[in-house]
Amino acid sequence: MTTIEEAPLRQARNSAAFWAATGRARGHEVVRRPGYLAVVGDARAGVRVLIQRAGLDAGEVAEITDLAARAAGPVDVEDPFSATDLTHLGMRTWQMPVMLRRPGPVDGPAMEVTRARDEEDLHAAERAVIEGFELSRFEPYRGGELFPSALIERPGVDVFVARLDGEVAGACVTVLDDGLGSHYWVGTPPKFRSRGVGRAVMLGSLAHLTGVPVTLTASRLGRPLYESLGFTVTSPSTWWSSTP
Repeated sequence: MTTIEEAPLRQARNSAAFWAATGRARGHEVVRRPGYLAVVGDARAGVRVLIQRAGLDAGEVAEITDLAARAAGPVDVEDPFSATDLTHLGMRTWQMPVMLRRPGPVDGPAMEVTRARDEEDLHAAERAVIEGFELSRFEPYRGGELFPSALIERPGVDVFVARLDGEVAGACVTVLDDGLGSHYWVGTPPKFRSRGVGRAVMLGSLAHLTGVPVTLTASRLGRPLYESLGFTVTSPSTWWSSTP
């Protein structure tokens, strides 16, 4: 059973598993160190750094600084422990809570939610997430760039899509690794918001994770939804980004 105190570490490990799988599926370099994992991508994907322990040593901070300086595109750093100071990078920073849900049943979704089974589903999920998160770095759209097709072939990784009136209205990714589930990219395009899509895609994707603890990192707007689904706040996660 994952405790409140363990949730940041378990979230960090799960995030590393997800981004390592994504990076390898994209053909990008994956850098693994005791204190962090980094995926070094191209000018559109950029560099993603996942800090893996509470407080990095000077050598690891220097390596991250070098990765940021050499990045071909945007730089994003996630620190679930909020213990490493990267102010010197000059990037904007903010905090979002790591949340934990205990194992337990969920209601059925109010609309159709299915796993992405083919390239068509995957591309529809990509578009929903790109629009929902306003990921302008991935415009103009290139199919398979955010969610490469090899990603859904990875054990433990599932992409879900919610359909409303026959259209894909939302999407998310779940990762089951080492007995813990986690959610990523829970996105709804603007034209489908306030219609229950976010709740539906969460319920549909939680259905296969009811027997394990589940974590996620919540935005301010998403937190009330996640709390209504049984998630509780465990700790603040600090994010750093070079994007405006």
